[in-house]
Amino acid sequence: MYKTTKRTLSVLVAALLAALFLPSPATAHAASGTIEEVTGFGTNPGALRMYRYVPQGLPAGRPVVVALHGCTQNAPAYGKQSGWTELADRWGFSVVLPGQSSANNLNSCFNWFQAGDIERGHGEAASIQQMTARQLADAGGSKAYVTGLSAGGGMTAVMMAAYPETYTAGGVVAGLPYGCAQAAGSPYVCMYVGAAQTPAQWGDRVRAARPGYTGPWPRLTVFHGTADTTVKPVNMADLVEQWTNVHGTDQAPDARDTVGGYPHAVYRDAGGAVAVETYEITGMGHGQPLDPGTGPAQCGTAGAYMLDVNLCAAYEMAKGWGLGG
Repeated sequence: MYKTTKRTLSVLVAALLAALFLPSPATAHAASGTIEEVTGFGTNPGALRMYRYVPQGLPAGRPVVVALHGCTQNAPAYGKQSGWTELADRWGFSVVLPGQSSANNLNSCFNWFQAGDIERGHGEAASIQQMTARQLADAGGSKAYVTGLSAGGGMTAVMMAAYPETYTAGGVVAGLPYGCAQAAGSPYVCMYVGAAQTPAQWGDRVRAARPGYTGPWPRLTVFHGTADTTVKPVNMADLVEQWTNVHGTDQAPDARDTVGGYPHAVYRDAGGAVAVETYEITGMGHGQPLDPGTGPAQCGTAGAYMLDVNLCAAYEMAKGWGLGG
């Protein structure tokens, strides 16, 4: 019933807009592009592959979203299934899709737990930064955002910590805080148990990744399923502690509500801006929240680790970051 109601409403809205000779928000950037591989984007010390999606006729100066796939996934499929390429057409921005290989990791996971891949100027983190810089230059953009699922979520926290001047905001989906494997002594302890750190200790790990940096720090959005047994929900709590400390605020939410029926909490900094927000997806296992369909708030295609829960994480992130205008 919920799906039918939303789709019916979407059809009615689209018909009304058409009758008024106005472009529908969902089709304002309807011209689709293609996912292409890009080479020669830098020294690529992490030996990753760069893919990107640029809607046809995209004006110069539009934002760039970097979207990192999870284990056993590949970059082009994740870009499409997560809804990011769909939203790029809808709202007008480009998407960078870094690709991992089995040569780097047998399960094609980004190495969020390897010291040589999470330090500024080294390994996979440096490769992703080079991709971002290349696309910002090609698109004439000035703002970049980073997000990812699972291991891609762990690497999202890496990019926010190691390159905070590059990314305006980040979205961690079923992921982990920066330095978690080092704090816990093992990536598996981090995933299944979490790491015993105070908020200040968590924050110090981020500050140590970019010595001397005084801000502004990226805004963080977190999505996590309460039934996730692969990356336990304690990691969302640890992310909140880490990034509220980095932003200099406490761990008490300033606002609570529900979005799509799921608990949503907002933590604001001293100036009143959103520093951290969380979406607790009750009953969801390990994966990316999606809401497939043609409605204005819908996006994504269901599949393995791509879960239809009537809420599209990519849409909520893009809307919160202001990418929808």
